[in-house]
Amino acid sequence: MAESKDAHIVEIPVDEEHQQRKSVSAMQHHPLTEISESPGHILLLKLWQREEDLFGRRIAIKETRMDTIRREIFQLCCFFFVFHGFFLTILFMSSVNSSEERTICRKWWVPSTLSAVTSNVIVALVQMKLCRYWKVFRQLAGERSDNRALTRCIQELRMKGASFDLSKEPPYNGRRMKSSSVQVKWKPLTWCSQYLISLCLLCFAALLFPTCKFILCGVS
Repeated sequence: MAESKDAHIVEIPVDEEHQQRKSVSAMQHHPLTEISESPGHILLLKLWQREEDLFGRRIAIKETRMDTIRREIFQLCCFFFVFHGFFLTILFMSSVNSSEERTICRKWWVPSTLSAVTSNVIVALVQMKLCRYWKVFRQLAGERSDNRALTRCIQELRMKGASFDLSKEPPYNGRRMKSSSVQVKWKPLTWCSQYLISLCLLCFAALLFPTCKFILCGVS
């Protein structure tokens, strides 16, 4: 009876050593392990990671520069409208309170010229800021495109391990040429959309030139 009871107890041993061997072999064939054992691959990975960090820093600097230029353009536009608001108010008050209407009407070109010169100076400054802004924007687009290409190469290196081709380089120039061809194709439309602020300011300044004559000669 004792032997029959012991016969029903079955113990299934767990082959821990076999599982450990599987895990060790899996770790040995892991791509990161292969990279750590290959001096060329680990050096390439470190170089690309350092270059990726430099791309991130340059992108952050250019984004900060674009924010600064946007604030400067906004300040110039505010100064443009504030100046002409005060200018037209003073011009209107002087024409109403003056007793020599004919003399003032003959010299209408003086405030008109002053308004036109001031407007052209401000518009020129805005145009310079816009040119600088879009130049930094194109540089930033190129940096981001190169950073994405480098990131894909780093991911491919980590996935392939020692089988990765060390002679492979990130495709930097191809994307820049592709983007530049698109810009040339749509250059007129792109130019109008990029410098719309300058065009609007010029149109407003052109309307102000005859407005000065209307204020001085048309107010009774």
